[in-house]
Amino acid sequence: MAKVKKNNDKEEPLEKQLWKAADKLRKNIDAAEYKHIVLGLIFLRYISDAFEELYNKLKAGEGEYAGADPEDKDEYKAENVFFVPEIARWQYIQAKAKLPDIGKKVDEAMDAIEKDNPSLKNVLPKVFARGNLDPANLGGLIDLVGNIALGHAKARSADVLGHVFEYFLGEFALAEGKKGGQFYTPRSVVELLVEMLEPYKGRVFDPCCGSGGMFVQSEKFVADHRGKVNDISIYGQESNHTTWRLARMNLAIRGIDSSQVKWNNEGSFLNDSHKDLKADYVIANPPFNDSDWSGELLKKDGRWKYGIPPDGSANYAWIQHFIYHLSPSGQAGFVLAKGSLTSKSSGEGDIRKSLIEARLVDCIVNLPAKLFLNTQIPASLWFVSRNKANGRFRNRTDEILFIDARNMGHLINRRTREFSAEDITLIASTYHNWRNPNGNYADVKGFCNSAGIERVRELDYVLTPGRYVGLPDDEDEFDFKERFTKLKAEFEAQLEEETRLNILIAENLAKVKIDG
Repeated sequence: MAKVKKNNDKEEPLEKQLWKAADKLRKNIDAAEYKHIVLGLIFLRYISDAFEELYNKLKAGEGEYAGADPEDKDEYKAENVFFVPEIARWQYIQAKAKLPDIGKKVDEAMDAIEKDNPSLKNVLPKVFARGNLDPANLGGLIDLVGNIALGHAKARSADVLGHVFEYFLGEFALAEGKKGGQFYTPRSVVELLVEMLEPYKGRVFDPCCGSGGMFVQSEKFVADHRGKVNDISIYGQESNHTTWRLARMNLAIRGIDSSQVKWNNEGSFLNDSHKDLKADYVIANPPFNDSDWSGELLKKDGRWKYGIPPDGSANYAWIQHFIYHLSPSGQAGFVLAKGSLTSKSSGEGDIRKSLIEARLVDCIVNLPAKLFLNTQIPASLWFVSRNKANGRFRNRTDEILFIDARNMGHLINRRTREFSAEDITLIASTYHNWRNPNGNYADVKGFCNSAGIERVRELDYVLTPGRYVGLPDDEDEFDFKERFTKLKAEFEAQLEEETRLNILIAENLAKVKIDG
């Protein structure tokens, strides 16, 4: 990522500098609304850059482009590039940035792009002419976005703009707090899921896809590992229309085909947009403990092969929905509330038992607190496999790997934790070494344990990793009495110091009163 120098000569990533500048211009606009303004401009700049690059090749008319018409929409369609009409091209918009009606002109640009590109219909924001957005501030934002990817970065503008778009999504999610978490899964969690599943090739499905982060990371994973991005096809569904629009823009800015990312307001349970899909990979972060999932209307649904999920929580409905959509050798990795590992209420324990006895559960990862923006509920990662003896990996039919990562990650602010690259590598490589035929795996007390099905039965089908991995060696000799005595002494010393300070304050106040 391009970097700029600050006054103290320390380098700061470009996206952070841009965020600070954009946030200053926000003034009194709510982050939930402001994100569409900023992300819409980044998207407009991206498609204009991509259009301009091909436009210049067509205009030059050399080689395969000889005789081409640079204003022919079909030329752009053939190259998978969005056609940008003249009133929506970035140069035109930036030239008008200081005009009092710039908001109206940007809205008209978005309309014009949608008319010439049917795949973007109802996707782009038209919020720029609203009264709470000062034209001067909008002009400042346009100049800010116009300065992205200048000079040597120009050739990489799609990568730069894509990175900035992703960074801004995360920052807006942080700014919105709980509401923001509904459209954004923290990047380090997505990276961990993708690194563990390794979706090199095949159909990738996310039936609650938010802003599309799982797809972006899957494509990035393939590219980083020198695979063929075109070997992956993505399928998704999202019930929130605003979030679906963000997903479509997030994917389009990276040139990822989003034609199979569907929206309907009924959601995946009531209106499955991909009824016949059998995916090679399912990667998802569904809403935790969702009690409003219409379970009472779906008691006889064919997806509930392992038991009817309770009306009061969708956790085990999501698990069975994922499994239903897996191919015979498909794999799934998803986030669920930690309570799903132990719950026995309303038949959930029986469903979990059925899943384990069907040899579907492959790996469970216990996550640290404060990873997610929209909830403080403890979370876990589940990995399930339709065929744990499929030949690609070691036959681990009667085993489940448990990883306890509760103490991993680092705080990026007072409320939010994330995994480092080293954390992700350690957890993912542990899973890979365990499942790969020639993997160098060994149990590590306090961190990981490969448990046989008999051990899981002994523990009554509870899947909490802490039950299996035990305590680290340095905690085996934990002396509760000694620790309690030490804590008590510390507390008493603190109390004594506070009492002394209170007496001192009281004496000084009395003295001030007398002197006065």
